[in-house]
Amino acid sequence: MGDRAILVQTESLDDVLALHGRLEASRPAGVIDLVPAARTVLVRVDPAVLSLEAARAWVVRAGADAASTPARDTRVVDLEVTYDGADLDDTAALLGMTPDGLVRRHSSAAWTVAFTGFAPGFGYLVSPDWNVDVPRLEAPRTRVPRGAVGLAAGFTGAYPRETPGGWRLIGTTDAVLFDPVAERPALLAPGTRVRFRAVVRRDPSPPSVRSPDLARNETTDAAALRVLEPGLLATVQDLGRPGSAALGVAPSGALDRGALRLANRLLGNAEGAAAIEVTMGGFRAVAAGDLWFAVTGAWGSITVDGATVDPFEAHLWPADAELALDWFDHGTRAYLAVRGGIDALRALGSRSTDVMAGLGPDRLRTGDALAVGADTVGEIPAAGVAPWGAPHDDEIVVELAPGPRADWFAASAHALLFESIWTVTNDTDRIGMRLDGPELARVRDGELPSEGMVAGALQVPPSGRPTILLADCPVTGGYPVIAVATDASLDLLAQTRPGTRIRFRHARSA
Repeated sequence: MGDRAILVQTESLDDVLALHGRLEASRPAGVIDLVPAARTVLVRVDPAVLSLEAARAWVVRAGADAASTPARDTRVVDLEVTYDGADLDDTAALLGMTPDGLVRRHSSAAWTVAFTGFAPGFGYLVSPDWNVDVPRLEAPRTRVPRGAVGLAAGFTGAYPRETPGGWRLIGTTDAVLFDPVAERPALLAPGTRVRFRAVVRRDPSPPSVRSPDLARNETTDAAALRVLEPGLLATVQDLGRPGSAALGVAPSGALDRGALRLANRLLGNAEGAAAIEVTMGGFRAVAAGDLWFAVTGAWGSITVDGATVDPFEAHLWPADAELALDWFDHGTRAYLAVRGGIDALRALGSRSTDVMAGLGPDRLRTGDALAVGADTVGEIPAAGVAPWGAPHDDEIVVELAPGPRADWFAASAHALLFESIWTVTNDTDRIGMRLDGPELARVRDGELPSEGMVAGALQVPPSGRPTILLADCPVTGGYPVIAVATDASLDLLAQTRPGTRIRFRHARSA
């Protein structure tokens, strides 16, 4: 699955659980994520430590070692549920049961978390006592409340935060399903056994469930800069939170990692120090005290109290001076770094804002105050360490490595993928970008069971036109992946704007 992951296909969910357990028990250095899903296990690696060939050999050994069955998670979580869901009566009728009968069957089954996905802490639970295939809603809800318990296909699950969703809702729980600062962030992790206990809520008000929603950036005495205007979108980003995909948490982080690293090097910061990712420009802020800053990535006018300064250089930002990043002429995302890094809320080891999952600090708003940390590794280097130029907006070339579901597509689709010119649409954000172009025809119909995803994956929905997943994408998805943009191409994709033309070519062998 691309140049930094492999997807392991199994025959059944039981095989997934067994293989995932053996892989977890024998996990070598260089394995970043192990993501179990309905029929697959995604293995994501750091190729500088563990090559894909070595990872394949390790997976084959673990798969053949059927005699080695590591102990599963012995925890049993009791979830108190008020069976008051909006779809309880209709779902019971659909299944030929009474509502009380559905509640008894659901609460008497012995459930196990097979895998997580969709949102942090959202567990897909299965049970040998539950062989009911429940169809999803024809029209998904735009808002499912926190704590809602639902059914879909052969699974049950509970929503850790308010989100859209198409599962049939049968109840509500007050349990804290995901807490990013807890020792075990996800209450329902893969392998956890679960029992549902029917209770009657005495308080008719909605449940008070702790949420991993984004935290507001509160004014503090340590504030070093204040946002006057955030522009289209401004967020705090570092190099993300890899390693938590099994909990349903995407890597997130700066989309243009090279630009972030460069901005930090210009200031003597650690390369992964947090900075402000500004999308399309229009950002203004004022310094509370003297700061040093640098701007890299997208290209546009930069002024300090009205005086123009160059990008890709360290500059003094005097106290009470206004720094402005005008709307960008080229590229999409600029990185405003300050010496010491931005000191913002840390969640699961990262200060990055994940706009989809609701982790980390909130997107920046007018009046937000930010503190500066001490994430430095040396002095500000001499000028001239960074050659720079404007990002290309008209047409780019992106290398594609193999995708795990390439055989779902016709030969004509593979030819069109590499021979056509694709256009980035307006439907583009930190989660992914949709492309406009010819339809990629399938040779295999049907729904793909959810499986692990990676940034750069070209998912092809029923429309036949691909979407390239980016850093905040869900960790699992149900559309087939025809190919995956190489890791080296992701920074280039981060700077594409709507209207940019993309040509794909086969990735060169190492």
